[in-house]
Amino acid sequence: MTNTTLTNQGPRLSVSTWSLHRQLGQPDFYGPDGEAQIPVLTHGRGEVSLLDLPARVAEFGINTLELCHFHIPRLDNGYLNELRGALEAADVELFSVLIDHGDITHPDHADRDLTWIGEWIDIAGRLGANCARAIAGKAAPSPETLEMSRSGLQQLAERADANGVRLMTENWFSVLSTPENVISLLDKLDGRVGFCLDFGNWVGETKYADLEAIASRAESCHTKAHFSAPGEMDTDDYVQCLELTKDAGFSGPHTLIYDGPGDDEWEGLTIERGVVESYLKQA
Repeated sequence: MTNTTLTNQGPRLSVSTWSLHRQLGQPDFYGPDGEAQIPVLTHGRGEVSLLDLPARVAEFGINTLELCHFHIPRLDNGYLNELRGALEAADVELFSVLIDHGDITHPDHADRDLTWIGEWIDIAGRLGANCARAIAGKAAPSPETLEMSRSGLQQLAERADANGVRLMTENWFSVLSTPENVISLLDKLDGRVGFCLDFGNWVGETKYADLEAIASRAESCHTKAHFSAPGEMDTDDYVQCLELTKDAGFSGPHTLIYDGPGDDEWEGLTIERGVVESYLKQA
């Protein structure tokens, strides 16, 4: 069972909770190191609570959401059931839980981090998410670290299957810092792990050629624009990236990512949406 059908629901707009980090009060980031405890004192400071966010996103005209792990303030069954209920009441699809920490290629802590990521995959299943995205590894790329990544993702994919969740990874951090490594790793996993294409993770002179090389593998897209100032988006760059996905026949969710300057995240998302919507009509 590879769960590819979980991602094949057609082109649509989506949004990540990272794009609304300021609205949520900027809760602290955390991972499996130390006690791996939620920094509860940093939650509840925003204009919007996580439980209210699905309704706000639906009012904004988007019905698909990706949820960063560190935005969840509690992990007890009561809260998770309440969050799942809020998503269902707003008719918002939880496409993915983004597991934004952990290193399955760490020389000392890979097993610890695999266990922690696996627990988050369980939570994704309890929330009714289609997918969970894990980092392929932060160690320097080498045949050995690529094999560690393959082995770890294979284990996590089995756990995801047991939860009815599609495991995804992304062109993010060192192991998947080149198109050659992305293609090699995905081929070795033989379809067991899906791929999220992120516009903003790669830069430099070869950015567009590198993204083009992997765009056909994408089941989801973190459709991130660069803003030099509030309201000032690099439209040329954004359009060029979107053209790559169109040419590759991409038909998954375009998840709007905004982390630009200024405090009005809704404004940034509105500007991005205005460009992306035309590509949805063409898909």
